[in-house]
Amino acid sequence: MSHRHPIIAITGSSGAGTTSVTRTFENIFRREGVNAAIVEGDSFHRYDRAEMKLRLAEAEKRGDKHFSHFGPENNLFAEIEALFRSYAETGTGRRRKYLHDADEAAPYGQQPGTFTAWEDVPRDTDLLFYEGLHGAVVTPEVNIAQHPDLLIGVVPVINLEWIQKLWRDKKQRGYSTDAVTDTILRRMPDYVNYICPQFMHTHVNFQRVPMVDTSNPFIARDIPSPDESLVVIRFANPKGIDFQYLLNMVHDSFMSRANTIVVPGGKMELAMQLIFTPFVWRMMERRKRAIGAA
Repeated sequence: MSHRHPIIAITGSSGAGTTSVTRTFENIFRREGVNAAIVEGDSFHRYDRAEMKLRLAEAEKRGDKHFSHFGPENNLFAEIEALFRSYAETGTGRRRKYLHDADEAAPYGQQPGTFTAWEDVPRDTDLLFYEGLHGAVVTPEVNIAQHPDLLIGVVPVINLEWIQKLWRDKKQRGYSTDAVTDTILRRMPDYVNYICPQFMHTHVNFQRVPMVDTSNPFIARDIPSPDESLVVIRFANPKGIDFQYLLNMVHDSFMSRANTIVVPGGKMELAMQLIFTPFVWRMMERRKRAIGAA
């Protein structure tokens, strides 16, 4: 953690909805004039798309049914921690981009599914913003969770997470239901061992809960809408959180525990704006004081 070079990290599984949280923060940064260095967790996969397919085929030949993007063998955990540590100490570090599709790849003259070259994070940024799978990973070798000043988990109930992944991979990537189901099954051990444990280290968790039947996610025709959902927001340390203000500002919200507020799904972005804008203000004030005292 660093007052001079703060870090915000969003962590969640593939299909959890971390991208929508990122959009909310981008709006906060734009409105508040914050110059953030953006880092995508996909850029810390160990292999590009083509090599990952080869490695997966080799794993299947060996009888390995649990080869996935979630575990340490296919990710650069040490490099994530090195970036966080370096940024907290010096305001810079090494990053790259993963080019998901043709539109992202075109400016670099590369193929989709490849990485750009490693580069230094610019030194004049106000904070580092990470969004991806492993922003709070703790293993015997690394402790990524210790570095962010604000660590946020995005964790839909599991059936909703699967529906979101099925819809995205089928509609946007052309995969079959069987192919997506196979991916979910292969990832399950790494999901249990490397994704779930992160949420005991997060400062705030957002969990979307559908209010419609999602008992069989593999036959769902669409994703439950925000208005068909509730969002459970849990604070690890509720000290300083003005729950009464949130209850007044977010209509139809209620407290379910002393550290937990539940809001309508359609008000999730409003709740995030109300909760995190003051966090960003405080970060920038601490940063100014730290720079002034240097």
